[in-house]
Amino acid sequence: MDYASPGGTDTSTDLDVDKMNQVFEQGHAGALTPSDSSAKPNGKEGPKTLRRLAQNREAARRSRLRKKAYVQQLESSNQKLAQLEQELQRARQQGFLISTSGDQPFNSANGNGALAFGVEYARWLEEHNQKVDELGAAVSAHAGDSDLQAIIDAIMARCHEISRLKDAAAKADAFQVLSGTWTTPVERCFLWLGGFRPSELLKLLASRLEPLTEKQLGSICVLQRSSQQAEDALSLETEMLRQSAAETVAGASGSSSSCRAAGSSAGDCTGHMAAAVAKLGALETLLRQADDLRLRVLLEVQQILTTRQCARALLAVSDYFSRLRALSSLWISRPPTGMN
Repeated sequence: MDYASPGGTDTSTDLDVDKMNQVFEQGHAGALTPSDSSAKPNGKEGPKTLRRLAQNREAARRSRLRKKAYVQQLESSNQKLAQLEQELQRARQQGFLISTSGDQPFNSANGNGALAFGVEYARWLEEHNQKVDELGAAVSAHAGDSDLQAIIDAIMARCHEISRLKDAAAKADAFQVLSGTWTTPVERCFLWLGGFRPSELLKLLASRLEPLTEKQLGSICVLQRSSQQAEDALSLETEMLRQSAAETVAGASGSSSSCRAAGSSAGDCTGHMAAAVAKLGALETLLRQADDLRLRVLLEVQQILTTRQCARALLAVSDYFSRLRALSSLWISRPPTGMN
């Protein structure tokens, strides 16, 4: 057989096929690129090929990680969706009861608004946590102030958004917002007029943001005192409103032996109850003022702190509320007490 005939096209073809088979067996698809001048003729890969193969492996690894994270996110979203559907079902059972006496459906119109806010809040919280995670990654990576400020502004914009959504929910049913039905049980324990107490938040920041300058500490202390005064004033107004409504209802019950009595006494009772409803309508305004106070305190804190301190403050606040939600989960899953 002629192994080296210069005019033998069959021999060159066989050599090419052998080379291709060897490359595919080794898994080095990049060695087939004819333009790679760094590839060595003895079958060993050159530096460019090795770099390309390493880049391909790294790209494949990142792709697998992204796919894994995406699958985990889908599973988490499905779990949250299932939980929301259960909550919606319970809310329908509790908020759309039909009276057997032929009256109108209980809380049908207002229930829709409060229920919609619960769904919107769950969506808002998920997106808010994503922004907080982005901020945490930027802080860990020692990002510049301009990059941090852009994320901080986005988080502050989301705080304004939830305030707007809460205001719309209060117009539908102020008592749903006041009771904080969209929050976890432990969060509801610390709730004040549909949200957090700004003064308590300032105490948290003063202890978690050390070291602060004397001027910064003084400004935070002044802001804390003014916030506490505003909170006390709103709490007092809420209590006076409650007492006034209770006295009005008591006056209605005392105007006759029964609100179901016929004649003018029933009319007097109806008038008293209408007056009580009108007084309770002021609760919507108090809830809006409380949210305005929360936003105003956040904005003033942002002016007191540096950009990097403000980023750390937002992370500290987010961590605090995450711990409250975690504590609520532990409380719910705790073993029953007082049972044999």
